[in-house]
Amino acid sequence: MPANDQNVKRRWLGWIAWLSYPALGVCFGITLTKSEVLSWFRIQEMFRFQSPRMYAIIASAVIVAAVSMALIRRFGLKTILGEPITVPPKSMGLGVRYLAGGTIFGLGWALTGACPGPLFALVGNGITVMIVAIGSALIGTWLYGFLRPRLPH
Repeated sequence: MPANDQNVKRRWLGWIAWLSYPALGVCFGITLTKSEVLSWFRIQEMFRFQSPRMYAIIASAVIVAAVSMALIRRFGLKTILGEPITVPPKSMGLGVRYLAGGTIFGLGWALTGACPGPLFALVGNGITVMIVAIGSALIGTWLYGFLRPRLPH
């Protein structure tokens, strides 16, 4: 296939990939809504150890992610554009960054009553006050990106 045809193909595949993100996001939002993961009461039950429901959902997500990563590594799967999927190794040492990051994450979760993952689904379900949480998360992400060169890693 000539180089120009390859570029056209890559461009179209890129557009297909980008257009699939909103569709997958809608499916994810429906799943979160139907499983009641968005429910503040379900989150309360989890933190009060009154119901195993949320722990089972989290465990199933961890299992799906672990199996998916194992399959990606075993079969050398590639992206839709043909690029290899690589995951850089993580250091597993317990350090200040994990404690600080976990504390900030937990405080944000406690203050908003929602994990960052379903914030958009909450807005989609009519809980528009979560727009403030989304804005705060974006500001926090930008702040981290700005301060990252000065932080101990």
